Amino acid sequence: MPFAPKNTRFGFTLLWTLATVGGFLFSLLLIEVGEKPDIGVVEAAIGGFAIALPQGCLLKEPVFCIRWILSSLLGWSIITAIGIGGVGWIVPSTQILPLRILSGAVYGGLGGLGIGLAQWLAIPQPIAWRWIFVSAASWAVAVPVGSAVGTILHGLTHLFLGEVIGLGMTWLLVGILTGINAHKLRL
Repeated sequence: MPFAPKNTRFGFTLLWTLATVGGFLFSLLLIEVGEKPDIGVVEAAIGGFAIALPQGCLLKEPVFCIRWILSSLLGWSIITAIGIGGVGWIVPSTQILPLRILSGAVYGGLGGLGIGLAQWLAIPQPIAWRWIFVSAASWAVAVPVGSAVGTILHGLTHLFLGEVIGLGMTWLLVGILTGINAHKLRL
């Protein structure tokens, strides 16, 4: 693909992170961030598409790109339908920081596991199993950090924008943590 950098880990990770965060920012134009019950399957699928499309453009083969987008849509739709929610677009209803961190780690890990399992369908099999772990671990780390940032900023400013910045931090961390490993998907 024309946008893909040479096989340098740093260059690819940077572009993957920019694609992930840029996709999240674009998704904010299409769907509304809210508390857990507010994000439905359609919104999660739209958001998942907004993120998977720029990520897919960084992958080598067009068929891989299409499979990446479709499997990402499937993953976001399933985890939202089964009640985990659109993890990257929801904020917990509680403002109790330790509870947010714990629930963020649990829901982030489960959501990342679901997304990783779905994206596993698109990845060449010799390296696919690693992606499931990478996705689950990345989300289990990023969601509690982003949630903590969001609740602190919301508490300081009394603006919901603090929560949105926390979600942006979540996507930034997911982009970095998955980007380090997504480099291997191009081999």
